[in-house]
Amino acid sequence: MQSNYIQFKKERDLGAILSDTFSFFRQNFKPLFKSIFKISGPAFLLLLATLTYYSYIVSGGQSPVTLLQNNTAEFSIAFFVFAFAILIFYSSLYATVLNYIKSYIAHNGLIVEEEINLGHKKDFGKILLYFIVSAILVVAGMFLLILPGIYLMVPLSLGAAIMVFEQESLTDTISSCLHYIKDNWWNTFATLLVFGILVYIIGYIFQLPAVIYTLMGIFAGSREVSAATAEPDWVFVILNVFGSIVNYLLATISVICIAFIYFSLNEKKNFTGTYENIDNLGN
Repeated sequence: MQSNYIQFKKERDLGAILSDTFSFFRQNFKPLFKSIFKISGPAFLLLLATLTYYSYIVSGGQSPVTLLQNNTAEFSIAFFVFAFAILIFYSSLYATVLNYIKSYIAHNGLIVEEEINLGHKKDFGKILLYFIVSAILVVAGMFLLILPGIYLMVPLSLGAAIMVFEQESLTDTISSCLHYIKDNWWNTFATLLVFGILVYIIGYIFQLPAVIYTLMGIFAGSREVSAATAEPDWVFVILNVFGSIVNYLLATISVICIAFIYFSLNEKKNFTGTYENIDNLGN
């Protein structure tokens, strides 16, 4: 076991989850991103291409609503292809990072790349389907006075971790999400909220160049909004793509946080780590 090994299978409070999430990310930064770019590289390139095209479409100074009214086909294609690429990338990212953690736990801090590859191939499709189904459930909940959608977002955030670590089916995963979150909704919500704010602040720093450039253009009166005169702005495209890509990669930290939340709730419900430690006392 490595000297700096971080034990996942134990109960944690909000502060411990946040601290250990960033500690794990810092300790595993290089090998983790090596696995991400090696395994999820094609999905990342697809996201980069569709993000560039989408940014190109919206870079003329028009709002998405105006673009939808003036050029329905082109904007709709760009938007839906981009949305599909995001879904593919996140599914691949979750499958890679969670299987990295699974290998890390199985070998006490050591990583077996072949296990990550095989795990990604086995779990990618399931996670993709789960994300689609959970999105439909959340959207449907939002239509029911919003609150049901907000409630469902919290337990469903655990689904990918449950699929990877417990290898459950889609329906069993959703059932397990609700089981783990019972009596723990507010604590989990608070953890996700605080962590989400931290990641948003970090990500916003990389979005600032595009925001500042856009504001400068507005104040200078150089960015037109009419369909006839709007021209693609490649400076905006580059700045927006750079900031957005950094934010998508920051999702890696969110996946790690979700894994810690899952193991904390699992320990609270099932005492898995405690039983394993007891069994290991005789070895």
